[in-house]
Amino acid sequence: MKLTLTLSAAFALTAGAVFADGHASGDAEAGEAIFKQCSSCHVIQNGDEVLAGRGKTGPNLYGLFGRQAGTVEGFRYGDSLVAAGEAGLTWNEEDFLAYVTDPRKFLQATLDDSKARSKMSFKLRKGGEDVWAYLATFGEAATN
Repeated sequence: MKLTLTLSAAFALTAGAVFADGHASGDAEAGEAIFKQCSSCHVIQNGDEVLAGRGKTGPNLYGLFGRQAGTVEGFRYGDSLVAAGEAGLTWNEEDFLAYVTDPRKFLQATLDDSKARSKMSFKLRKGGEDVWAYLATFGEAATN
């Protein structure tokens, strides 16, 4: 009985860490370091407060978890990403990982359109789950 309670408590603590920050499976601390590759184009900004990044080429990634794709006010997205959002794409870990690995291929598959294109040419080869875990710490979903 004591062993069962101990194992249950250990599982609960581990599960809390795994599902923290918007149900992310990666390591947010490692993701912060990897995000430096993203920060030349992207910013994480809440109102006037810049929390990370310095870029202006890509959209603000604050509150990305659960947000409809292509909807940051004031950012001019490519037509394919807007179409994917209008078709129901909201950012979750699985779709984020597929997108950052190969944005054009992801949009082509999502829209079933071989002509779909992405304005994001960068491909993140590894560490995407960690970047997702880091991004999931920013925004309203981070508190859920």
